[in-house]
Amino acid sequence: MKKRIYLIIICTLAFLSSRQVSGQNRDLPGMLRHLYNRILFTVSDEEKVRLNDSIVLLMDRYTAADSAFTHNLKDLRFLGQLSSSDSKVRIYTWNLVLREGSNRYFCYLLYKPGKRSQHRVTKLTGENRQEEILTGRVYTPDDWYGALYYAIQPSRKDYVVLGLDFGTNLVSRKIIDILRFNEDGSVVFGKDILFKNGSPLHREVIEYSSEGVVSMRFLKKGLIVFDHIDTFSAGSDNEKSRGAGLSFDGYVYKKGVWTFTEGIDARNPKK
Repeated sequence: MKKRIYLIIICTLAFLSSRQVSGQNRDLPGMLRHLYNRILFTVSDEEKVRLNDSIVLLMDRYTAADSAFTHNLKDLRFLGQLSSSDSKVRIYTWNLVLREGSNRYFCYLLYKPGKRSQHRVTKLTGENRQEEILTGRVYTPDDWYGALYYAIQPSRKDYVVLGLDFGTNLVSRKIIDILRFNEDGSVVFGKDILFKNGSPLHREVIEYSSEGVVSMRFLKKGLIVFDHIDTFSAGSDNEKSRGAGLSFDGYVYKKGVWTFTEGIDARNPKK
């Protein structure tokens, strides 16, 4: 009899817990949207940071739950949400722009190597910087450069991610990086499998003037295309700006490496 009562209590608690988590997931998009809207209309940088800290706490709880791999947070334009085609990686990113000029980046990387394994969460924070993002080295969560990732594609055991860094008030950057997970689930960025003009790169970084717009996307599996960058006269004082030209360059994947190619036909391939 006692065993039967204990079993009923356990089942009831489990049911109530699932109802509570489900309710939190339903309410979460509205809570996040409310907080970010307050950030947009707040003058004080101190208050913006405080409101963003609340977003971070909510995302800490959300990404730790199993539902973070199967549940989408809908109607949140400020929050980037990516899923890899092999269902092993989820990425959440957003940025915080402060009036004093800094642009802070927040990223959650979720990795689940197997269907029955528990996913691991890596939390990243970064900030726009004057110095360039280096193309010849590996970055770790401790020195992450900061970016908004908007596309992902598996590449053997690794993942190619496309990102945007607003940089400074003069320069913006588009980034092709290699996301890797070690056997213990730890994260590193960069791998020398991109080749440009005969030299290996750990990542590609396209810099252009901040007032410009440069496209970069996966045109299909194994093909990344982006605007060729040209230099233009920006005024009467011999000022120069860098922006999208009239052609496209890119990287083509073959036999384990991505090779830089100029003059790519960027028309959408036939289905």
